[in-house]
Amino acid sequence: MATQQRDLLRAMFDAAVDAALPDKVVPKHLPPPPKGRTIVLGAGKASAAMAKAVEDHWPGPIEGLVITRYGHAVPCRHIEIVEASHPVPDAAGHAAAQRILELAESAGPDDLVLCLISGGGSALLALPAPGLTLEDKQAVNKALLASGADIGQMNAVRKHLSAIKGGRLAAAAHPAKVVSLLISDVPNDDPSVIASGPTVPDPSTFEDARAVLKRYGIKPSPAVQQHLERAEEESPKPGDPRLADVTNVMIATPQFSLEAAAEVARKAGVTPLLLGDSLEGEAYEVGKIMAGIAASAATHGHPLPAPCVLLSGGETTVTVRGKGRGGRNVEFLLATAVALNGRSGIWGIAGDTDGIDGAEEVAGAIITPDTIARAAAKGISAKESLADNDGHSFFEALGDQVVTGPTLTNVNDFRAILIEDPAKG
Repeated sequence: MATQQRDLLRAMFDAAVDAALPDKVVPKHLPPPPKGRTIVLGAGKASAAMAKAVEDHWPGPIEGLVITRYGHAVPCRHIEIVEASHPVPDAAGHAAAQRILELAESAGPDDLVLCLISGGGSALLALPAPGLTLEDKQAVNKALLASGADIGQMNAVRKHLSAIKGGRLAAAAHPAKVVSLLISDVPNDDPSVIASGPTVPDPSTFEDARAVLKRYGIKPSPAVQQHLERAEEESPKPGDPRLADVTNVMIATPQFSLEAAAEVARKAGVTPLLLGDSLEGEAYEVGKIMAGIAASAATHGHPLPAPCVLLSGGETTVTVRGKGRGGRNVEFLLATAVALNGRSGIWGIAGDTDGIDGAEEVAGAIITPDTIARAAAKGISAKESLADNDGHSFFEALGDQVVTGPTLTNVNDFRAILIEDPAKG
C-alpha cells in the first residue's frame, strides 16, 4: 500500500510538471513572422527550453539571447543561451542582461521582439539602475529572501532597483512589436509579477519599494537608499505609449497543472478537490491548515469523502529564524506532519515544479502516516526540525526527498494531500 500511495503522489506531481513543459505549450502560441528581424530575448528557469521550442517551430531567420539558471541550459542553434545565478544574481546575469537591453534597443519598427519569460527571471535579469552596483542588488536580494516578504513585495523592490524590469525591456524595444510568452509561477498569474514584469506596465512605485524594506526591517546600502528616495525615473505605468504594441500571452499556469494532476487522481479512483492555485502565507501555517482539512475529510467525509486528494498551488513563504536551510515545500510538509501527528491514512507531497525548493537542488518531499515515528526512531524531532527551519535535513535523513533535477519549467509549487478510504486502510 505504501508504494501505491507514493506512486500516485509522484504521478500527480509529474503530471503537473508535464503540463507546463515548454515544448508542449510554446508552439501553439507563436506569432506570425515579421517583415524584419525576429529577435528572441528571455530570462527564467524555463527560458532556454522555451527558446529551443521556438527554434524548432519558427519558419524563418531568428536570433537572440536568453538567460537561464546554471544547469538549466538547452542547446540552441541560433539563440544564444547564457547561464547565471539564481536566486541571488551574479556577474554573468548582469553582463547578459546588459546585452539583452542593447538587443532590444536595436530593434526597428518592422522587427519582432519575442520575449520568453518564466519564473526565476527576476534574479537572472540582473541589470542595476544607474548609480547602483551588482553588489547593492545582491545584498538587497539576500535580505528579501530571508525576510518572509512575498513575491509581489520582493518584485516591487527589484523593479525599482533595475534598468530592465517593470516594463523597461519592452519600452527599450519601442517601436518594434513585442510579443511576450509567459509561464506563470506567481499567485493569480499576474504578468507584472512574473520575473518582475520586464514587458508589463508596472503599477508599483518607489514609495511601495521603500515601504517593503521598512516593513521587513531591511536596511539597504546608502546608494540603494538614496536611489529609492530620489525616485528620479519611475517604471513605465499602464497607458505608457512605449508599451502600446506589446502583447503578453500566458502559455502555462499553475491552474493548468493542477487540473492535469486532478485527472491522474480521477483515473486512480480518487476524487480531487482543487483548493486554489494561489495559496500564500507562511508555509508552516498553511501546513497546519491543510492538516486540519485533511483530518476533517478523514473523520467526517467533509469537504469530500475519502478516498480524495486535496490539490493546491501557489507560493508560501518561510521566515528563516533557525539554523536550517529553509525551503517552503519541506517546511509546509513538516508542519503538516507535525499537526497530523501520525494520523493514519493521510499522505502528502509538495514540491516546486522547477525542481528546486528554495536554494536546494531538491524539488520537495513526501510525508506518510509514519513520518513522525520513523524520524523519532532515528533520534530526530520533527517539532525541533520545524522550529529550526530544517525541513531539508529532516526529509533527507528519512530518504523522503523528491529529487527531479531541473525540470526546465516553473509553475510554482504543487501540493497534494491524499486521504485514504478508512474501509480499505
